[in-house]
Amino acid sequence: QVHLVESGGGLVQAGDSLRLSCTASGHTIGIIDMGWFRQSPGKGRDFVADISWDRGTTTYATSVKGRFTVSRDSRKSTCDLQMNSLKPEDTAIYYCAIRDRSNYQWHDWGQGTQVTVAS
Repeated sequence: QVHLVESGGGLVQAGDSLRLSCTASGHTIGIIDMGWFRQSPGKGRDFVADISWDRGTTTYATSVKGRFTVSRDSRKSTCDLQMNSLKPEDTAIYYCAIRDRSNYQWHDWGQGTQVTVAS
């Protein structure tokens, strides 16, 4: 099991930037991908972005492409989400998760960090 902790959320104005971090601990050696998801009140958890642990290949949801950048440091077992040009619709709780060699489905969800974008 991998333990994930998100940090960096807060209250910002539309157009501002925010950088979220996810730190992994525990059995991290088998990580394949680390991903970011978000959930708004009354809605499901939506995919935001992910990155492969070996080559750093990235994937983004259409809604954030060009504004968000995901990165990772495999040696530190961290994954960051740089969020620029934030919009009110980006307001959500942001979670990170992993896919590893034992379970390719997203799992070991962190506790989440709140991002609020005021208009």
